[in-house]
Amino acid sequence: MEKLFGMSVVILWLQLARVKSQVEQNPEALHIQEGENVTMNCSYKTTLGNLQWYRQDSGRRLILQILILSNEKEKSNGRLRVTVDTSTKISFLFIAVSQAADTATYFCALDT
Repeated sequence: MEKLFGMSVVILWLQLARVKSQVEQNPEALHIQEGENVTMNCSYKTTLGNLQWYRQDSGRRLILQILILSNEKEKSNGRLRVTVDTSTKISFLFIAVSQAADTATYFCALDT
């Protein structure tokens, strides 16, 4: 943890990466302060089957965070919430009140 102007500030890096060429994620990296809300998006070019959001801690395996079935538009898991808009072919991952423990690489993937 860093001391900045007498306040404790934790800087989070939430990095995004492409899982398949059919998927594009934005932004590629986020630099935020603990307690901020985070939004990431994943656009896809094909017909959506099921969509998954994964996280990967440095040097660890992928861990499924949320699975959205093809007939679902929104799903939550604790502070995480995922929405899917099939008309624009975009999924959003929201993390409420970010914590240092959220620091990881996040991936979206889809079944077609």
